[in-house]
Amino acid sequence: MNRASPLNLAVLVGLLSLGGTGTAQAISENITALFKPDPANPMVNKFQNTTPISSICQSHIPTQCQALNLFSLRIPGFDALSNGPILANHADERQGFMVQVPSHWRNVLVTHTKTGETETVQMRIAGFGGLWQVPRPPGVSAWAQPGVGWTQQWARAPSPCISTGHLKAGLQTATYFWMVPEGAGVCSRKPSQELAYMRIYQMEYAYELRTPNPLGMSSGEYTGSLTYTMGPGGDYDFGDVLIPTDNQLTFSIFLEVQHDLKIEVPPGGNRIELVPQGGWQAWLNQGRKPARLFRDQIFNISASSRFKMQLECERVMGNTCALRNADGHQVPLDISVSLPYGLNRPDGSAVNRQPLLLSGAGTELFQPGYYVNRRPGTLHFEVAKEHADSMLAQGGSTYSGQATVIWDSDL
Repeated sequence: MNRASPLNLAVLVGLLSLGGTGTAQAISENITALFKPDPANPMVNKFQNTTPISSICQSHIPTQCQALNLFSLRIPGFDALSNGPILANHADERQGFMVQVPSHWRNVLVTHTKTGETETVQMRIAGFGGLWQVPRPPGVSAWAQPGVGWTQQWARAPSPCISTGHLKAGLQTATYFWMVPEGAGVCSRKPSQELAYMRIYQMEYAYELRTPNPLGMSSGEYTGSLTYTMGPGGDYDFGDVLIPTDNQLTFSIFLEVQHDLKIEVPPGGNRIELVPQGGWQAWLNQGRKPARLFRDQIFNISASSRFKMQLECERVMGNTCALRNADGHQVPLDISVSLPYGLNRPDGSAVNRQPLLLSGAGTELFQPGYYVNRRPGTLHFEVAKEHADSMLAQGGSTYSGQATVIWDSDL
């Protein structure tokens, strides 16, 4: 089973649209992100947003969205209507058009659907906009102020919001979009003429995510949710005049991890023949006993997930496998592993000739620092000198046995 934190950032934009006049209810939206290692970019190890793009980033400001790493979404259900007129040049910003969004970071706990493992995603609202409507007359020109045209009032964001330059308008409707710095307060506009009503029946929003390091996560799906309140004094606060028909906005977050753990052994690599250094000729011709019998077997490993290694034996001798001849004489076979750069011990140190034992001690956890793609590692097989001597003393017999090496990401 393949199983898959500095935090990665991705900024995304969404759209709430098409409200109704029914009873208040919660608006919900799914956010999906996927980690799947890319052999072409092994150093890029972060989640990719897989939520479909629509609306503003698709039709209005695609170049700007791409430059800012923004994505847009559309969900039904938002509508806010004023409960009275909006007075010209009102003194209290809560009596007209205003928006304050939850622009500070919040933690969202996501849980693996099978193992129960948890990770933390951070989220904040990073911008907003939408489609508003006012009566005509006076229409959109009501937002003009002395020396400032109405289009500047909406294309240029009021402090502390930040302009994007997006504005598209008719005679009594307009769409706009402003970015919101972290921890920002209220952004508001006031008309120079009284408006009998104002309606927001489409609201665009931006959010920013910080996702965990997927290399430390297990393969599978993690889910969690975050709910924001909407209305006077809520997380989304539109003042005391513009009242939304829905009082909650819930984001359901789905992170999917698809790790890669693959071992490739060259043809014939599963049959290991132990020989002395330089072969058998020195012993056959000169009677020189070998210092040891050994074989190093190269393998290629691709790994984006943490994993452990285990050993299983046909015949057991102590904490390792045994080789035996036809007369029943057996000797221990020492097996160790060296892993390529990028696959480390929990303390970050390299893995060099780490013994593989039946107890699993020392190979309980190896952690990738980045996605390792088809890099060579080595399995070392050896019979030490004292045991090689005892084998030679038996004469010309053959010793054999089976050892199974397991790479396991199911920790």
